[in-house]
Amino acid sequence: MRSNLYVKFIILYIIFGFLSLFTTATLGSHLIFKSIERNDTSALYREASILASDYLPDYFTEYMSASDTRILLKNVNTYLDADLWLTDTEGKVLLTVTTGSLGTVPSQIRNFDPAESGNDQYLSGTYHGYFDEDVVTIITPVTKGFSTNGYLLLHKPLSVYDARHHSVMNAVYITLLAIYVLSFVLFLGIHFFIYMPLRKITEAAKQYASGNLEYEIPVYFQDEIGYLSASLNYMASHLKDMEDYQKKFVANVSHDFRSPLTSIKGYVEAMADGTIPPELQGKYLNIILFETERLTDLTRDLLTLNEFDTKDLLLNKESFDIHEVIKNVAASFEGTCTKRKISIELLLASQILNVHADRRKIQQVLYNLLDNAIKFSNPNSSVTVETTERGEKVFVSVRDYGIGIPKEDLNRIWERFYKSDLSRGKDKKGTGLGLAIVKEIIQAHNENINVISTEGVGTEFIFSLPRT
Repeated sequence: MRSNLYVKFIILYIIFGFLSLFTTATLGSHLIFKSIERNDTSALYREASILASDYLPDYFTEYMSASDTRILLKNVNTYLDADLWLTDTEGKVLLTVTTGSLGTVPSQIRNFDPAESGNDQYLSGTYHGYFDEDVVTIITPVTKGFSTNGYLLLHKPLSVYDARHHSVMNAVYITLLAIYVLSFVLFLGIHFFIYMPLRKITEAAKQYASGNLEYEIPVYFQDEIGYLSASLNYMASHLKDMEDYQKKFVANVSHDFRSPLTSIKGYVEAMADGTIPPELQGKYLNIILFETERLTDLTRDLLTLNEFDTKDLLLNKESFDIHEVIKNVAASFEGTCTKRKISIELLLASQILNVHADRRKIQQVLYNLLDNAIKFSNPNSSVTVETTERGEKVFVSVRDYGIGIPKEDLNRIWERFYKSDLSRGKDKKGTGLGLAIVKEIIQAHNENINVISTEGVGTEFIFSLPRT
């Protein structure tokens, strides 16, 4: 298809060149010749008019002799390079000055008509057959007062204009050739700098539409097309990342749903067919309940994240006491902490500290952070929640002294479904979505959250909120 396009382009370009040359050689040549002819004959007419009105009347009043008049005409002949005939009013030739090569000079002009040129200043042709080649003839009356005494006829061969015409046409042909070559260079530039990049962009669009997001458009220039190509490459890379994330997300969701469902199905079938005796069914019903709670937590967390992904999350911001929320959330973990002999220490900056945020969402953040801190703390240890005021910000810190987070996992803990190996061994109930939800909520408030952790020492999460 591309080769056919190139062939068509070459054929059209050749046709364009031929038509340009043909038009120039016919219409252009004719127009240039007529322009040269008109300009020269206009100059001849002015010279003839001056001669006929200022000098030649003296010949008819005998103030100038025939010999003097011939000398005057001879000088004009040399200057204008034209034959001159002086006649009376009836067309009888009185004096002539010629080059001797144009034709014959009659004694009486046949069918003489001084007005035969009509509205034009000159005639073209052999002038009643007296010349062997085409000439331009200018007829000017010689007047004295209000009477016409005779006529001055100037004859100049059209061949004189050919040399000038050829000279001009040679310049035109050279210019045309230069334009043709330059236009070809321009077409090449359009081909390489516009057409080819656009073809690559078109090909990229086809590749992306077919699902090949690995296709990359080469970028050679920092212009608009280069910017468009880079933008499409950037779009493709992000679509590829989204596609990879989607695949990973689906795989993780499938895995986290499949595991508890498999356990539930297995235990229910075992109880149904009598493999598990009635006296042990209570134990396995508790396991089924545990797995059901995992599914419930996973579904709830997915719905929460979906609120952020669809941009439908509406924050109900209000002014509230962050210390009150911290105390309430800490109290909800009393039973868990008692079982594991873990204490929660509250280091609060003041008795009351108001912030402007979504109370329910911040409560969820604190719950998830405390839940993680308690899960990964060692027995007989403590978890510290501390608040600090800095300018117009309130910083909330949740610190544990547990197993910590490996250095290589720190940058990935915010990813959905990500669990480090230590996390998987320590807590099999977690959905891997808690920290992702925490970060989404804090970012929705246009605030930041950071983590500091040392493996085997502990972990600290710090987030900020606007103070009121």
